[in-house]
Amino acid sequence: MKTRIKICGLRDPEMARRSADLGADAIGLVFYPPSPRYVETAMAEQIVAALPAFVSSVGLFVNAEAAFVRGVLDRVPLDLLQFHGDESPEYCQKFGRPYLKALRVKPDLNLLEYAQRFVGPLCKGILVDAFVDGVPGGTGEAFDWDLIPEKLPLPLILSGGLHSENVFEAICKVKPWAVDVSSGVESSKGVKDVAKIAAFINQAERNAHD
Repeated sequence: MKTRIKICGLRDPEMARRSADLGADAIGLVFYPPSPRYVETAMAEQIVAALPAFVSSVGLFVNAEAAFVRGVLDRVPLDLLQFHGDESPEYCQKFGRPYLKALRVKPDLNLLEYAQRFVGPLCKGILVDAFVDGVPGGTGEAFDWDLIPEKLPLPLILSGGLHSENVFEAICKVKPWAVDVSSGVESSKGVKDVAKIAAFINQAERNAHD
């Protein structure tokens, strides 16, 4: 099975296009102002316009006011929304768009039960990330993959501390529908590195060829 690849936290059209050329299936845009990867709506418009066919654009939001999300959607034709905070299923569905629900994994959380709450026609997957107190995601921290149940009612997107040295192992062990990387392909916080993106995609695609 081919594991899909999302490069998250892109901030300019050139890097988005390069990521697509290298084989990314999706790119992520962060609409969360405290993040070093935050992108203004006007720039996000340019980034999405630069993407070729069949490369998805994903907009990441964290506990955002519904009006803020709608304001972005009025200007940026996002393919998929990604909710990375404490959003309820009702909130996630109110935009009438396909979405992913992110979840920060910790030992006392029943991931199966959590995922079940979001099952519905608009939820296209559960994204699992590392739990770091007070940080909604993009920490670059890994977590214990053994905490992920073997079968979930939604496609699994694996995130959290992935980079070119561990993504092949992660895919072999977890067998996710997709992997999502941000800090693992950066030269410094918020600055993407083409060579690191190429190496990550190369390793993530190994399972399709081996």
